[in-house]
Amino acid sequence: MTSDPTVSDGARPDGEAGGTRARTVVVTGASRGIGAAVATALARRGDRVAGLSRTGTAPDGVLGLAADVTDPRAVERAVATALAALGSEAVDVLVAAAGTHVDALAMRTSDAAWDEVLRTNLTGSFHAARAVLPGMLRRRRGRVVLVSSVVAARGGTGLAAYGASKGGVEGLTRSLAREVAGRGVTVNAVAPGLVATDMTASLSERARASYLAAIPAGRLATVEEVVGPVVFLASPEASYVTGAVLAVDGGMGMGR
Repeated sequence: MTSDPTVSDGARPDGEAGGTRARTVVVTGASRGIGAAVATALARRGDRVAGLSRTGTAPDGVLGLAADVTDPRAVERAVATALAALGSEAVDVLVAAAGTHVDALAMRTSDAAWDEVLRTNLTGSFHAARAVLPGMLRRRRGRVVLVSSVVAARGGTGLAAYGASKGGVEGLTRSLAREVAGRGVTVNAVAPGLVATDMTASLSERARASYLAAIPAGRLATVEEVVGPVVFLASPEASYVTGAVLAVDGGMGMGR
């Protein structure tokens, strides 16, 4: 942990904005990219944020915890540790941003690579949601935001495993939303297009050129441009939005 979690003047005791106590937030994939940016943004807004990653590193102001999202017991232990450290009975907001990809044609994708991408992106999101939902349901409130991709709708050359995993994330989002909506818990997803992160930096020039040509906005998104929609879906203002997949892709997925 790089600094102590603080109590904000901008959140009500029930975890919504406007009162005296911060919400308790868990962000997976918090060591880099979208996860790190979301964790930072929510901490700066006054929330108590725990960031999960394989390394346990997290941005300043965020409680860093080591957990591999492909291991359900590790995720459960990390959530329990976060609750104890942050002084809360339940998680108010989950943002599941842990993800990986392999850039390989389907016929050249190994079983090991396929399994790793599916286990991290899809199964890892499920593990995180399953770990926090019981507490949310008991308190009849909560926000779950999963991270999909425009590739789930459009497909992508060399991204069969990634596209399949993100398509699964969208199905998971809608199914969970139906299950928990009656208890005041919302489940939504953001679907970014090509974002300037460490992950996209490793794309081949062929793949990068292909994606850029398909983006009406004509450029990659910044991480900050994805953070805003995530923060909205995690907010009290999004109380009647559930089961949605919000595209943040510069128009790349229009008509999805």
